[in-house]
Amino acid sequence: MTVPAVHGEPLLELSGVDLRYGRVQVLFDVDLAIADHDFVALLGTNGAGKSTVLRAVSGLSGVAGGTIRFAGEDITGLAPDEIAARGLGHVPGGRGTLPDLTVMENLRLGGHLLGRSARDAGIARVMELFPWMTDRPTQLAGTLSGGEQQMLAIARALVTQPRLLMVDELSLGLAPVIVEQLMSLLASLHAAGTALLVVEQHATLAMQFAPRVVFMEKGRVRFSGAGRDLAGRTDLLRSVFLGG
Repeated sequence: MTVPAVHGEPLLELSGVDLRYGRVQVLFDVDLAIADHDFVALLGTNGAGKSTVLRAVSGLSGVAGGTIRFAGEDITGLAPDEIAARGLGHVPGGRGTLPDLTVMENLRLGGHLLGRSARDAGIARVMELFPWMTDRPTQLAGTLSGGEQQMLAIARALVTQPRLLMVDELSLGLAPVIVEQLMSLLASLHAAGTALLVVEQHATLAMQFAPRVVFMEKGRVRFSGAGRDLAGRTDLLRSVFLGG
């Protein structure tokens, strides 16, 4: 498969990426390109390999073949902290916070690669995005609502001002009104210049916000392009929940 064209040199580029968990291959020759300031929704069936793509990019899962480049540099095989330091943020699925730490402790953890002054400046920036955190810095993350925990996970990843923010399973377990609020937040981040790669189960909602979508099935990329073009691919979308 040819890597889909983007305007200018890709910020993130996966070329022929294969990945195995033990003897089971879960990604097959995955090609994916994301431009600077792009907003891409990664869609697909359960078990299609969407979360695995994000784990491969951030260095949490080692690839068996292919290359991953970020900002023109080969990052294949680098440790997660080395990749994060290059400007890549990853919000994992399933409430990516540490429940036994406070809101402020979670945010400080997000800036652990920075010096103290840069970390504090980053925390101040994200608190402007999420004013409720200013009033509850000592509240344990595990006592927050599901939507608040997702906001905290995103805020923690934003402390370092990443060039690319990857968000896994944005809407999992959340009310539709909260999901729309989070999508609107991501749209504002995109408008401010942050590139986004968002794994989302609600295809119709994702296509409302993301200019470009990538559809995966059984570990392979089956479609990459504008959401309006995917909307006509009933052969793909019949297997995905279209609500939202």
